[in-house]
Amino acid sequence: MNRRKFLGLGVMALAALPATLSAFASIDFRATKPDAWKAKTVDDAIKALYGDIKPEEKGVTVKAPKVASNGGAVPVTIKSDIPAKTVAVFQNMDPESAVAVFNVPENGIVDYFLKMKLKATDENGGNGKITAILEGTDGKFYKGTVDLQVAKGGCEG
Repeated sequence: MNRRKFLGLGVMALAALPATLSAFASIDFRATKPDAWKAKTVDDAIKALYGDIKPEEKGVTVKAPKVASNGGAVPVTIKSDIPAKTVAVFQNMDPESAVAVFNVPENGIVDYFLKMKLKATDENGGNGKITAILEGTDGKFYKGTVDLQVAKGGCEG
């Protein structure tokens, strides 16, 4: 392939990129649902984000270490085979419960990894729960949770 043809194809690909990305337009939940980010409990944050829902407790796997030695970077994995619109993550150890909301593109795979900062306090004894809510393309909501403990005063915490 000659150089001009190669450069021409590259320019055409770049011109098509914005149209492709707009198909994956996402919702800014911080702007559209600000109360979810101020909620002090998981239930209040879920209600502020999705309304009064009753998620089914199936189909969503949340993994985290049983005991996290470093509360500054707790690894969390969220997986599901359910076709989804959004996946929201919540926790009950820090003052604000909402952590993140992922917009899932059409036919997207729900297999997310993130690191969360969680605080071990005398109030919670280092015990907590991470909850993931999946909004399915079928209009139903699904839930997965994991219990964990954050070591207080450990060698890394």
